[in-house]
Amino acid sequence: MFLTITTTGTPARPATDLGYLLHKHPDSAQQFSTSYGVAHVFYPEADAQRCTAALLLEVDAVALVRRGQGKGRGGAPDAALAQYVNDRPYAASSLLAVAIGNVFSSALRGVCRALPETPAQPRPLRVEVPALPARGGPDLVRRLFEPLGWAVTAEPVALDGAFPEWGDSRYVGLVLESETLTLSAALRHLYVLLPVLDDAKHYWVTSEEVDKLLRAGEGWLPGHPEQRLITSRYLSRRWSLTRQAMERLELVRLAETDDSEVEDIDNAVEAETESEEKPTPLAAQRREAILTALKRAGAARVLDLGCGQGQLVQALLADASFTEVVGVDVSIRALSIASRRLKLDRMGERQAARVRLLQGSLAYTDRRLKGYDAAVLSEVIEHLDLPRLPALEYAVFGAARPRTVLVTTPNVEYNVRWETLPAGHRRHGDHRFEWTRAEFRSWARQVAERHGYDVEFTPVGPDDPEVGPPTQMATFTFAAKEAKAA
Repeated sequence: MFLTITTTGTPARPATDLGYLLHKHPDSAQQFSTSYGVAHVFYPEADAQRCTAALLLEVDAVALVRRGQGKGRGGAPDAALAQYVNDRPYAASSLLAVAIGNVFSSALRGVCRALPETPAQPRPLRVEVPALPARGGPDLVRRLFEPLGWAVTAEPVALDGAFPEWGDSRYVGLVLESETLTLSAALRHLYVLLPVLDDAKHYWVTSEEVDKLLRAGEGWLPGHPEQRLITSRYLSRRWSLTRQAMERLELVRLAETDDSEVEDIDNAVEAETESEEKPTPLAAQRREAILTALKRAGAARVLDLGCGQGQLVQALLADASFTEVVGVDVSIRALSIASRRLKLDRMGERQAARVRLLQGSLAYTDRRLKGYDAAVLSEVIEHLDLPRLPALEYAVFGAARPRTVLVTTPNVEYNVRWETLPAGHRRHGDHRFEWTRAEFRSWARQVAERHGYDVEFTPVGPDDPEVGPPTQMATFTFAAKEAKAA
């Protein structure tokens, strides 16, 4: 399977920025292992005027048969031969979509640490897929991609060039061109629509696929004229999952029309009244623990470092005791979502004076972060490569030096209690590490000693007697003797 992405550039915006956006260096040919083969990323051309990135997926058809256990295309009991004679090594399908998700995960999310503002900028794009199965023909290809802003060329592939009377196959050679889309949007379109056009998946579809579809379809799927077809095919025509996805998409559409949040629309049913209460989500328990610790410290001006989509900022603003709240994140897209969540454009003048959202990297010192009562790093440090932790440490504890710092991070020992988490896997694909309680405490105590803080540790969530809590929190407090000397 083969796919290329080409862009052109100018001296101010060189085409080789594509390497930063994809997190793959143009001078390197790289390999990535997948469940069903090896993905190769390389650049046939790369200069300031024109840059092309290629993704080549070598499929291990035998592994696909053994692991698939009859699921997906060619897995029906009456198609035993199709397990060995098939198009899977050559034609784009859900296998290629999964490879895109694995190899270009940061680009899919619109994250680029080196050039943080670039992912949100549209750029000239040309995508080529030489062999794409299209159940519905070139007409369906155009109906799916053209509403998204693509100029579409879908050339049918003849069954046999020597026998034109046999007609065309169900495959097309696809070329997509656009001047108005971001790379993240383009990859999300491909991630969803490649398996939709193939109308098959190589793995069993569960309810998790609904969440994947809605994440990848954010911003374009709710208003797509072929929404129902896309949803049904992506979910392998499973009626219950399709209905669930369509209901959630309708809520998104209504919320966008009303310029409100989905939670505000989906409020017709009161909270659960059954005697058995639903467990509080761990994220909510974390926020509650953070708010409690901040109040105990007497903090009024608070930094949320790595604020993401603004959930903690929103919780802080709901409490009038926090007079100033600043959310900082490297991702422009995350800050945009946070702004919509907080309704900054409609916020009253007094409330708006309490909050700011700043774009910035925690790997660098930033004078805008000095002088605050407290800083929160909630589920942040595990997203950094270990060699970059000292830079974050100095930027927060050495340069900004708030009176109180709260750090939360997963406790890897608790992972055995997550039934759906495979052994040896981290809780999130972007986690660079997950620490045991001893490892976290050792790191925290060294940081405190180096920068003149005292540190205490608090469990967040159920504190299992064997493996501890799911989240561990460290509260750093500026040491009294250090503060007096300062």
